[in-house]
Amino acid sequence: MAISVSASATVPSLNRRSSTGLPPYYCSSNLSFSSSLQLQPIRFVNRPVSSRYRSFQVEAKKQTFKSLDDLLANSDKPVLVDFYATWCGPCQFMVPVLDEVSATLKDKIQVVKIDTEKYPSIADKYKIQGLPTFIIFKDGKPFDRFEGALGADQLIQRIETSLSVKQ
Repeated sequence: MAISVSASATVPSLNRRSSTGLPPYYCSSNLSFSSSLQLQPIRFVNRPVSSRYRSFQVEAKKQTFKSLDDLLANSDKPVLVDFYATWCGPCQFMVPVLDEVSATLKDKIQVVKIDTEKYPSIADKYKIQGLPTFIIFKDGKPFDRFEGALGADQLIQRIETSLSVKQ
């Protein structure tokens, strides 16, 4: 079945210049699109669907630190920081991916998520312009940086390559 979609929405802009005085990722711009979509039914395998909308299930352990600098200084292994926002679709895609990466590389790296809307000063400090942005910190300092959603295998390979090459 083919349908036509036409919508107008306000979405946050990643433009660094803001006339509102708010941090850049709070600025908004209008986005309009028109497209033809082909829809196919989706089947959930081995998962009961209890409601129309499903939420992501996060297996991460929540910890509190005085500051990111405190966490980075006291970590005995490299830290992968995921800078995200709750409204960001690719960021939401990364939730189960990061759970898998954290479980697979638990002896090699610590995974931390930072919401750029709750901590805009940290996002500004590390010049976060696109979401999701990942920064690997080693010895408390930025070591490698990349942007965009990746699959679990791709992210694991990127982390392992980064840690082995840049020693």
